[in-house]
Amino acid sequence: MKNNRSPYTRYFLLSLKFLIILFICVCSMGQSLSYAAAPEDSFKKLLGKNDSLLISEIHSNKHLIRIHADQMLTPASILKLFTALVAMNALGEDYHFHTDFFSDPHKNLKIKGYGDPLIISETIPEMIHQIGDQIPEINNIILDDTHFQSPIIIPGATKNSTQPYDAPNGSLCVNFNTVFFKKDRNGAYVSAEPQTPLLPFVLDRIARSSLDQGRIILSDNNQEHILYAGYIFKHFLERKVPVKGIIQQGIIDRNQDTLILRYRSPQSLQEIIRKMLYYSSNFTANQILIAAGAAKHGEPGTLAKGIQVAQKYAATHRGLSEIQFQEGSGLSTLNRLSASMMGQILKEFFPYRNLLKKEGRELYKTGTLTGVRSRAGYLQTRTGKLLSFVVILNSNPNSMENIMRQIHHLYY
Repeated sequence: MKNNRSPYTRYFLLSLKFLIILFICVCSMGQSLSYAAAPEDSFKKLLGKNDSLLISEIHSNKHLIRIHADQMLTPASILKLFTALVAMNALGEDYHFHTDFFSDPHKNLKIKGYGDPLIISETIPEMIHQIGDQIPEINNIILDDTHFQSPIIIPGATKNSTQPYDAPNGSLCVNFNTVFFKKDRNGAYVSAEPQTPLLPFVLDRIARSSLDQGRIILSDNNQEHILYAGYIFKHFLERKVPVKGIIQQGIIDRNQDTLILRYRSPQSLQEIIRKMLYYSSNFTANQILIAAGAAKHGEPGTLAKGIQVAQKYAATHRGLSEIQFQEGSGLSTLNRLSASMMGQILKEFFPYRNLLKKEGRELYKTGTLTGVRSRAGYLQTRTGKLLSFVVILNSNPNSMENIMRQIHHLYY
């Protein structure tokens, strides 16, 4: 088809098209430049006076965004990254917890725990298998939990709570000191986990909860949690050898008792930390902290000894000496640190970054308390750079989604 437009018309249209394209490009560049020129301004609108944000380049330590970064705030569960560093420094990253089994002259089986947070229904049969036929008959099962002080009071935990995150700590605990249950079609309580028996020992506690299903915690009232551990061991032992006597507490007598097994957990401390971070287990965080205290200052392990180990670690690592550390999980609102401190913790944790939860090119840990939300971790940018980021919100907790969306818009 013949084009009847004059050369002048064609020239005008081409020029107009070029100018439109140029205008669009300049506007886009202007928008990008405004983002790049003052990225902090877009975040300041989302942050209150008790909120902080720090984004840094890992390898250069250059701060890209820094808002209220030196303000001491409640960190919630991102504190677990610091606890993990303290435990690995004190115990060794390849440390394996152990549990000792003894027999005494009266055919009693004695079990001494050393704080293993992952004694669960799945591992107990393996313990019993390793004992073998060394004790063909059992009178009493005697439980020694003296490696940790009892009871241990964790700041921020609620006494007589039914929430799993408030489960008490101890040196001989099974199934995180919790019982998971439900009702069957006939209305009877049954275990909600096929690998775990629902023992008569806990039925009254479950009935008093008035729940049809859920999880109760075993408290340190009347040593309920340690006795529960004994009944679980008894349940699995009776598949192999009769248990004639009772469950009771006691201590190991090194002069009379014979060690028949030192069971070494197959899970290294790093694997325990991976699970702790994934499930944000408050119980596990304080178990490894108290174990670190016992390792450095002798038994009984106490929270105070664990805090002492943490304070020494903080004092010998740049920028962490002023951290206010009350317990290891982040459950206490009296824990305090700044985004700058958390940035230093992320620098120390960088070799272990793959222990964190992963989503796309982001590795992260979150934290939540009433009125508090936090998130910290690492981000690989669209250009391949590695960044660390810390968001701690004590005044505007509901801003987290918008802040993370903005971070991703800028760098992801």
